[in-house]
Amino acid sequence: MNNNDVFCKIVNGEIPCYKLYEDESVLAFLDISQVTNGHALVISKNHYDNFLSTPHEVMHKVMDVAQRIGQAQIKMLGAKGVNILSNCYEAAGQSVFHFHVHVIPRYGENEGLVIEMKSGNENLNLPALANKIKID
Repeated sequence: MNNNDVFCKIVNGEIPCYKLYEDESVLAFLDISQVTNGHALVISKNHYDNFLSTPHEVMHKVMDVAQRIGQAQIKMLGAKGVNILSNCYEAAGQSVFHFHVHVIPRYGENEGLVIEMKSGNENLNLPALANKIKID
């Protein structure tokens, strides 16, 4: 646990939250900064800095709960889709350095969250790039 981490404080009961799910390793609750109605956070109860440093078994449990929350948002809130995302490191927008996944229900356009993927790198050498990233 990291005593200065807001999510560790939520896990420890020092800060209240609106719980959606809890078990021995995962906690899900409503984000206090609702991007859209029903925006939830799913976190590991143990402290890991982000998705990239979280053990596989914990990451899988968190993602299982994120999937179930997304299904509930569609069924119970009438969302037309969901965004499931986890920011890793400050350059990617991570502001709380405790592994968490946002599950953001989507109801239509212009909801305050824009995720846009543009291609501006048509001249890249994709085979060379793939060789740099390739994993076993």
